[in-house]
Amino acid sequence: MRTKLVLPLLIASVLIASCTHSPTGRRQLMLFDDQKLSAMGIQTFEGMKAETPISKNKKVNQYVQCVANTLLKHTDAKWQQTPWEIVVFEDDQVNAFALPGGKMGVYTGLLLVADNQSQLAAVIGHEIAHVMAGHSNERLSSDQFISTALTVADSALTVAGTPYQQQMKTAFGLGAQVGIALPFSRAHETEADIMGLELMAKSGFVPTESVKLWQNMAAKGSGSTPQLLSSHPVPDNRIKELNKHMTVAEGYYQQRRSQGALPNCSKT
Repeated sequence: MRTKLVLPLLIASVLIASCTHSPTGRRQLMLFDDQKLSAMGIQTFEGMKAETPISKNKKVNQYVQCVANTLLKHTDAKWQQTPWEIVVFEDDQVNAFALPGGKMGVYTGLLLVADNQSQLAAVIGHEIAHVMAGHSNERLSSDQFISTALTVADSALTVAGTPYQQQMKTAFGLGAQVGIALPFSRAHETEADIMGLELMAKSGFVPTESVKLWQNMAAKGSGSTPQLLSSHPVPDNRIKELNKHMTVAEGYYQQRRSQGALPNCSKT
């Protein structure tokens, strides 16, 4: 009887702890200390720098730094005061990332798909948004909660002697992954897309270029995995979400444009 109460009590305690909200108002589960996460981010970044070649191309580095720093100037004071380190990695991956602790990496492969400064800003703004929204904390918290819940459920099934125990445990694990972990990650991606779109527009980058970026991504074959089983929304769905928020973003961009302070980050 006691085992039946453990999981509901665990869920209740987690819901009580989940008292924060993301910048877009979405409720979040945050179980980790920010300082600890920053230390983890820094450690991870140092490992990546040791394992992945760093670009020595001065022009490429200046270009990426220009776009990233322009975006960071239009974040909240907390993030402007963070001593960001931005590194360009010599790698064919079409990707970029930002980690807690103010660490950011951009792969040279991305520069072959992002045709201009605004398209690059769409990706970097998205990655900065992940950090601003605390998505790393949320993902780790979610993983820990799922792991604990599965352990408790496994113990309960063992004690109860439930028939087909192994099959149920397997189904529970799959259900947790597809039903909780992956959609949760897609929610992060969509939120970062929206926040990144607004950030790039406020910084003076052309917001409609974010759509062109994902059209480029789609042309490269991104999004072949069904969205149900993917941690990222497929390009078509990302474009739809971006277009829903484009009017607001265009307003930010036109305001910046009227001030005559548009960025000018050049690849060459």
